[in-house]
Amino acid sequence: MDILDRLLAHDTWTTQQLLNDCAGLSDELLDKNFDIDHRSLRETFLHMIENLETWTDLIHERPVQDKQGRSIPELRQRLVDVSREFANLARKIARENRFDDSFWDILDNPPRLKTFGGAIGHVLTHNMHHRAQLMYLMEKVGIKDHIEGDLLSWESTAFGWA
Repeated sequence: MDILDRLLAHDTWTTQQLLNDCAGLSDELLDKNFDIDHRSLRETFLHMIENLETWTDLIHERPVQDKQGRSIPELRQRLVDVSREFANLARKIARENRFDDSFWDILDNPPRLKTFGGAIGHVLTHNMHHRAQLMYLMEKVGIKDHIEGDLLSWESTAFGWA
C-alpha cells in the first residue's frame, strides 16, 4: 500500500465513520444551523460529497453530473460510489505517471488548466478541512464520542493494530 492508497482509503473511511455517527440524528439536528461555513451537518456532508463528485467528473473530462440524495443512507451510498470511482481514477493517473499532466477546469470562468495531481490533492485536503468542521458541529448537537479522524488512527484500525 503506497501513500496514495493510504490517503484515499483514510479519506473515505473517516467520512463514512462520521456519517455513521450521525445516522441516528433527527432531521432537525442534521439541519440545525450554526455560524460556520456550510452551516449544518447535512449541508457540510452534502458539500463534501458533491465536491468529490464534481472533481471526479472534471478529472474524467466529462460533463458534471447532478446527483440526488440527501438522507444519511443516500449520502453514504453516494460516498461509496464516488469514492470508488475517484480512487480508481487517481490510481490510474499514478500508474501512468500523469500527476503533472493537466486538464481544463470548465467550472472556472474563464476555464483554467489544473494538474491531475493538484486536483487529487485538493479533494483530499478539502475533505479533511470539512471533516474538522463536521466534528465541531457534531459536538454542538451532542455527539461527543467520535473519531479523531487522523491517518495513524485509521491505519491502526485498518491493519488491526488498534
